[in-house]
Amino acid sequence: MMDKKLYHKIESKKKELDKHRPLPRAVLDELRKQFEMELTYNSNAIEGNSLTLNETKLVLEHGITIKGKSLREHLEAINHKEAIVFVEDMLKGHLTEDLIRNLNDIVLSKIDDRKGRYRDINVRILGAVKSPPQAEKVPKLMKELIEYAQANPDRLNSVEFAAMLHYKLVVIHPFVDGNGRIARLLMNLLLMKHGYPITIVLKVDRKKYYDCLKKADLGDVKPFVDFIGYCVNRSLDIYLSTFRKGMKYISLAEAAKGTPSSQDYLSLLARKGKIDAIKLGRNWMTTRKAVQEYMKSRKKE
Repeated sequence: MMDKKLYHKIESKKKELDKHRPLPRAVLDELRKQFEMELTYNSNAIEGNSLTLNETKLVLEHGITIKGKSLREHLEAINHKEAIVFVEDMLKGHLTEDLIRNLNDIVLSKIDDRKGRYRDINVRILGAVKSPPQAEKVPKLMKELIEYAQANPDRLNSVEFAAMLHYKLVVIHPFVDGNGRIARLLMNLLLMKHGYPITIVLKVDRKKYYDCLKKADLGDVKPFVDFIGYCVNRSLDIYLSTFRKGMKYISLAEAAKGTPSSQDYLSLLARKGKIDAIKLGRNWMTTRKAVQEYMKSRKKE
């Protein structure tokens, strides 16, 4: 299902990260803090929350009220951070309906009285290819989802499996609100159970994310699975950059210097996953070694 080159790249980096275990506590705590903040900001921003990353940090770390932002937006940031803590506490537990409902309860705490309960109304999603199933079908579909999660009948690898659970939950749309955030948290629960770092769908990739979900609705889930794979790959790159000696991420403009490639060409390679690169905000970053290795492979071809 997943692009083979991408999966081999992810597995190689996962094995390299595992060699560094146990990770130094101080470094691990700092990385986790950074990723939890980014996940909270980006996941809420995808759903329309207007808090910036810095404002999210002020709300969560200092309890500051941001002028001009709604109470709901503040609560969404606070609740999402609590939901991440809940996910981390549940890593040794089993995936159940109660766990998923509890996640929704936390995400919508003090926001919606229907928190933690499956929807009892039919809903439509603006711009979606197909409508979510009727409300009376939700309990049965959620039981089937848990059965699927426990059996993994398609024998998917851990990244493919996390992506598919994400997609299947979005399709069921079991709650009146919070479904996207719950799906991304559920995906992270499954990935973290297998030793992967927190994986973040960036706000700047929102259009691509939704485009891939639409393609999945039309019957082609591979683009969505690959998209999640690239997100996992980014997180692994950030973690490994902390432990690799001499690893330094630079801008594509700087990486292009002294090579026959332009910044735009390197950007194309980064977007296609041809070179190891990470996206920080709107900017792609790579390493000189990654560019050199790609050039060498091209010469051999």
